[in-house]
Amino acid sequence: MSDKYDANRDRVLRVAAELFAKSGYHGTGIADLGTAVGLGRGALYHYIGSKEAILYEISCRRLTQLNSIADESALTEADPEIRLRGLARALMRDIAGHRAEWTVFFREHHALTGERRDRVIAERERFESHWRHALEQGVRDGRFRALPRLMAKGLLGMFNYSYVWMNPGDRETPDEIADAFLDTVITGMRSGEHA
Repeated sequence: MSDKYDANRDRVLRVAAELFAKSGYHGTGIADLGTAVGLGRGALYHYIGSKEAILYEISCRRLTQLNSIADESALTEADPEIRLRGLARALMRDIAGHRAEWTVFFREHHALTGERRDRVIAERERFESHWRHALEQGVRDGRFRALPRLMAKGLLGMFNYSYVWMNPGDRETPDEIADAFLDTVITGMRSGEHA
């Protein structure tokens, strides 16, 4: 595809994310999106295919990006604490830079059906598994005390919810927020010999 096609498609997805975040997936019609991007229904479908395809693309893009970062970190960083910090910073930066997309994902991904829903859930679980593996390695290495089975979900929940309250004008940067959250949690997770 051409650069112009990609740029137009990206614009459609960005505007759709903003509309879905504001009015909800079900509360936003294709006509609303067409008006917002200045395209007729035929041109709009050329770029996105269907409304569900838009929701899928919005949801999947962010997870795919984070999984790419997490995959690289798993291959290059042996220290589980440093890996967790990298995952946390990457997530907070991405939420800060793509707040509308994350709002749509967290509020609306359940509206996906079939293979699209399965793929988004698999990508979400893959990202969570990177966190879980780093935590488990920290326990195996004796750095963290034994942790509750659902620790990764709880930790991610703390970060994920930031889409509700994080704003571009906040005093703290996404990295500072990620570090503060992790510092607090890691202090509580440390084993006696590493406290």
